[in-house]
Amino acid sequence: MGKSQARIQKRGRGLTAHTPYLEREPAKTFRDLVTWQRAHQFALSVYQLTAGFPKHELFGLTSQLRRAAVSIAANVAEGFKRRGRGDKVRFLNIAQSSLEECRYYLILSQDLGYAETASAMDVLEEASRCLEAYVKRILNSEFA
Repeated sequence: MGKSQARIQKRGRGLTAHTPYLEREPAKTFRDLVTWQRAHQFALSVYQLTAGFPKHELFGLTSQLRRAAVSIAANVAEGFKRRGRGDKVRFLNIAQSSLEECRYYLILSQDLGYAETASAMDVLEEASRCLEAYVKRILNSEFA
């Protein structure tokens, strides 16, 4: 699991003594965030996928999909260093928007017959779940 080893601990707030929860060490850099890791994995999968797109799409769909995929991880990284909750969540919301943009581009790529996108869509779905959970955790935290 790397530097941010997860450990099971017991917590008193509303949970019984037998109810464990998963707690991670605080991330030291954006690279420690599982959310960023999943987004980066998605960006890498998009680059692989689009390498096989038609050459006439190089400045069209290929460029747009790659830009949007990179934007997800980049905004998670930028949001990581933001101090206020609202500022952090603003960047994560931009990442969520880029993720949805990618979702559409993958649908379009499939429908145009440029690639089989099921695998990339699976990676996107995992990144989406992680990003949504990260946003909820920040919004529900005591983070100032």
